[in-house]
Amino acid sequence: MVEEGTGGTVHLLCLASSSGVPLFCRSSRGGAPARQQLPFSVIGSLNGVHMFGQNLEVQLSSARTEDTTVVLLVGLEELTDIRNVERLKKELRASYRLIDSFLGDSELIGDLTQCVDCVIPPDGSLLQEALSGFAEAAGTAFVSLVVSGRVVAATEGWWRLGTPEAVLLPWLVGSLPPQAARDYPVYLPHGSPTVPHRLLTLTLLPGLELCLLCGPRPPLSQLYPQLLERWWQPLLDPLRACLPLGPRPLPDGFPLHTDILGLLLLHLELKRCLFTVEPLRDKGPSPEKRRRLLRNFYTLVTATHFPPEPGPLEKTEDAVHGAPLPRACYLVLGSEEPDTGLRLVGLQLGHRRLLLLLYPQSPIHGLRNLATHTLHALTPFL
Repeated sequence: MVEEGTGGTVHLLCLASSSGVPLFCRSSRGGAPARQQLPFSVIGSLNGVHMFGQNLEVQLSSARTEDTTVVLLVGLEELTDIRNVERLKKELRASYRLIDSFLGDSELIGDLTQCVDCVIPPDGSLLQEALSGFAEAAGTAFVSLVVSGRVVAATEGWWRLGTPEAVLLPWLVGSLPPQAARDYPVYLPHGSPTVPHRLLTLTLLPGLELCLLCGPRPPLSQLYPQLLERWWQPLLDPLRACLPLGPRPLPDGFPLHTDILGLLLLHLELKRCLFTVEPLRDKGPSPEKRRRLLRNFYTLVTATHFPPEPGPLEKTEDAVHGAPLPRACYLVLGSEEPDTGLRLVGLQLGHRRLLLLLYPQSPIHGLRNLATHTLHALTPFL
């Protein structure tokens, strides 16, 4: 819920569905965690509505959401069969950082797209080869390299994880405070919601972490530092080249048109995406505003212009031309005067969807060509 009179403060309140007892409340204001909480009277009122409706056999179904975020850290059984509310409240504290990162102004977009935020490393083949070798030596098929919550490279096993956990695990790692190594219990909302796995993280460089999903073995001491140094010490330069890819997932020198203020590329089949609002580190709207515009545009075009399945007309056109035709749309923001409004353009071709935020000076008649050229340039990488 959002309070209109408090500068856009967002509150997330979690109630036990069986009793209406408040489990936690997290707040965000201006994209940052806020200490301001909902007044006790408001929480009590929500509890009262729940209990009143329950007594009249009314189910408030529209206020329920999927539990994947908290399932990741406490497990499904603890949430569906609450035996001790106070103990559950304490266990849920482990999810506060992750929840706060969703409420804040994150540089990631996987929460909206349900696609894994990725980057394009300059030496991707070298890193992928080292990752596969390290995974085999560690005895697990689920390994990834993560920078600021974005996946740099991953094993085939990691990519086969279900959509909730594939998005949530890197996001969780990016939300935690820096630490040289971690041994973190997690539940997989899709694959293993009741039996915990171990998420091991090893910091290679500040902001760049190696993540392993495994069972009881291997022990963390087996990986750190001996196995870690053996596989990654020779790759320090390629690893350092990954550090700037946090806010800008494209390597320096990547050929992007100078009119582009932000982009979002999604591979709808692989469930991966590239998202940046700092492609050229130039002037223009703030990064926060660019992110907000692209997120809103994604929501709009997904609901209205790019349906999940092609309709009869699109199927007929594709059959006639022998190949999928790109679908395109654009939006001009702000003043109606020429060359004064930011441009947003969307293009979909096959399993790829590209959204661009462009300078007002970018000519409208050239938007589709610009988007097509950009999509073709990015296609080999995603």
